[in-house]
Amino acid sequence: MMDATPTATAARAGGDQRSRGDRTDRVDLSVGGMTCPHCPATIEKSLKAVAGVKEAHVNRANALAAIDYDPEHATVSDLLQAIRSVGYTAGTAKIRIPIKHMHCASCVTRIELALQMAPGVVSAHASLGTGAVDVEYQPEQTDFNALRRAIESAGHKVAEPKPVTESAEGVLSPEDSAQREEYRSLMRKFWFAAIIAVPVMALSYPDLVPGLRDWMPAGSETRRVVWGLLGVLSIPVLLWSGSQFFTGMWDALKHRSANMHTLIAIGISAAFLYSIVAVAWPDLFPKMSLAEVFWDVTDVVVALVTLGLALELKAKGRTSEAIKKLIGLQAKTARVVREDKEIDVPVEEVLVGDIVVVRPGDKVPVDGELIEGMSAVDESMLTGESMPVEKGVGDEVMGGTLNKTGSFKFKATKVGKDTALANIIRMVKDAQGSKAPIQRVVDAVSGYFVPSVMILAILSFVAWYLFGPEPRGIYAVIVFVTTLIIACPCALGLATPTSLTVGIGKGAENGILIRSGDALQTSQKLDAIILDKTGTITRGEPALTDVVPTGGRNEDEILHLAASLERGSEHPLGEAIVKGAEARNLTLANAEGFAAIPGQGVGGRIDGHDILLGNAKLMRERNVALDAFGKDWERLAGEGKTPMYVAIDGSPAGLVAVADTVKPDSKLAIEALKRLGIEVVMLTGDNERTAKAIARQVGIERVLAEVLPDGKAHEVQKLQLEGKTVGMLGDGINDAPALAQADVGFAIGTGTDVAIEASDVTLIKGSLIGVVTAIEISRATMRNVRQNLIGAFGYNALGLPVAMGVLYPFLGLLLSPIIAAAAMAFSSVTVVTNANRLRFFQPERISP
Repeated sequence: MMDATPTATAARAGGDQRSRGDRTDRVDLSVGGMTCPHCPATIEKSLKAVAGVKEAHVNRANALAAIDYDPEHATVSDLLQAIRSVGYTAGTAKIRIPIKHMHCASCVTRIELALQMAPGVVSAHASLGTGAVDVEYQPEQTDFNALRRAIESAGHKVAEPKPVTESAEGVLSPEDSAQREEYRSLMRKFWFAAIIAVPVMALSYPDLVPGLRDWMPAGSETRRVVWGLLGVLSIPVLLWSGSQFFTGMWDALKHRSANMHTLIAIGISAAFLYSIVAVAWPDLFPKMSLAEVFWDVTDVVVALVTLGLALELKAKGRTSEAIKKLIGLQAKTARVVREDKEIDVPVEEVLVGDIVVVRPGDKVPVDGELIEGMSAVDESMLTGESMPVEKGVGDEVMGGTLNKTGSFKFKATKVGKDTALANIIRMVKDAQGSKAPIQRVVDAVSGYFVPSVMILAILSFVAWYLFGPEPRGIYAVIVFVTTLIIACPCALGLATPTSLTVGIGKGAENGILIRSGDALQTSQKLDAIILDKTGTITRGEPALTDVVPTGGRNEDEILHLAASLERGSEHPLGEAIVKGAEARNLTLANAEGFAAIPGQGVGGRIDGHDILLGNAKLMRERNVALDAFGKDWERLAGEGKTPMYVAIDGSPAGLVAVADTVKPDSKLAIEALKRLGIEVVMLTGDNERTAKAIARQVGIERVLAEVLPDGKAHEVQKLQLEGKTVGMLGDGINDAPALAQADVGFAIGTGTDVAIEASDVTLIKGSLIGVVTAIEISRATMRNVRQNLIGAFGYNALGLPVAMGVLYPFLGLLLSPIIAAAAMAFSSVTVVTNANRLRFFQPERISP
């Protein structure tokens, strides 16, 4: 993802760049076609062969090539050619560009169309929620200046942030900087208009103010002069405080379209022009009572609508609190070991392979593997897990997490934009800039909304002028202005993206990365979910579960002998037995004459005894009686475990059982999914007996067992053919096709890169509870979207007829333009405020 700050460097290379010196640029290029672990090395070798390339690193997980190069000796086209020359696809880059004054759905549509028509642009998605447009493009065909020109051709401008923009939270992003600058500008305009509006309102209705009635009698020259001065006073309000409405209208007219600004600009202009005629040429009116002024309408409408825009910006800023929190997690410095000395360096200078020192209370600066010491690390900010996680040598630590107790050293494995935190921030930003399917429908409706309102306003004016009561002219003007002003396309345009932004951010706070608006909307409709057994319901690795002694022996003796025999074994079952013995603090002995019998088990001599550990075939071949084990073997096998016989000196001694154990929270999560009305199906390649044993433990009724890896996607499709909206949760490479086939694919964050890449939702924590939380957040978000849309459509459906005067014949009620302006201004604020309620949503807490 390219930095949104429009620099000359970014314009030249068209990728994600930052200057590291006078003659070094950096570009991130997307790469396609990587199918094996050797692909990144092949691409890196080809890139490094290009003259001027100083460093190249290819990340298979996010399909990006990060390249440092000398722009005087190499171009982006050279780099793209190097990637393509070894059989891979490359060529698109992404950029987020903040946009000034983007307020309604028609703005979004115009910007997207203008960019999509520009040469080299692959896709463009603008969002009112983020106030920016995400563009995917081919850097060899276009650059930032061309994208800027396309945006300007649509009547909008790129928000240029100041070189250094800081707040109490630190350096602001370009979008936040632009929003803050626009907010301050709007507030200045509001206060100016409000201050002018107070005396203008008082003097516009002298008959209602004691004292003024006698000083400014109706039809007097004094009233006319005062009203003329009020008009002069209102000119700067119209031309400065309301300037954004006229520039917005003009930009739209240049492209033969109309937007919210068009409605406001025409409304206040009509009121202003009517007032000029009333003051300058009162004799043109058949009655003196018609020669009224609407300076107050102009001033108050400008003030209220401008205030509404400012409050809307403020509220929209709060919708992206989650992304700001994530960015705030990034450490500023790191303590690294250089030349046997510990020194503090900016986190940007940490290199892969550096040894980083972390003390109690420090933030972990980058991702890495712990090599010395141990500690408890708070990972709640990334995983949503409230309890600190114990870390020891060999464990992974993630940048942005907080060290709680001990000190440790770790080796940096991922830095900069490759860290887990950086990838989370990127994914959340991309998702917040995406559109839900319902938003596309709203955008289509909004395209017809403004022209329809203008037609209704004109028809209302004509109807009131021809058939209305006296003074018909004034009534017609009031209805015309009120109808234009009360209509609020902003509320329609903001209804979906603001809720989407908050909902996706809420997911990130709970360790759930939702990739797009499509995934968010579809998740709330799920009525069936398929769970891959290994690694999702179960831990994905065998563990010791039972020790059953016979012949008067005890558990520790049997386990001691079995573990001593398996000591040093690389077989997963053997490792599980050894770990089980270590957990009981048993001291293991050395085995003599160790022998592995393929397909049967192992044997050896321990403490002067001949020991056998294996299956029934091994015992029968060595003439060990199996009757002594009774029904224990059958019971353990029926529970889905793998029991193994232990014999000492040819006599039966006991059983040890190993199984891929169920995660502690799996059963609770499955119960929660059922409460949500979702059918839970277990999918596994294991035999039916083992699969059903696991299913019984967690309460799953429907089991799909003995499914080959290439058949998983077919099983998902069969469920979809039953008319169900299907989710799929998996963690392995063989789950990727099924995840892609499902309506929503959920991947465990601890799983393979391929599975994560194929999924729509990533669960960082690796717990089934994450699926429940994701669905709850999806349902809460879409419920919020529906509330917003009902409110926005309902407001316009009720407000427009009232403004047109439909109630006047029955109730004598005619809406004032000032009340219409207040309603219009705060309707969009209400929508954004309702979206912000999602920030306080708490998913069901499920604890084992």
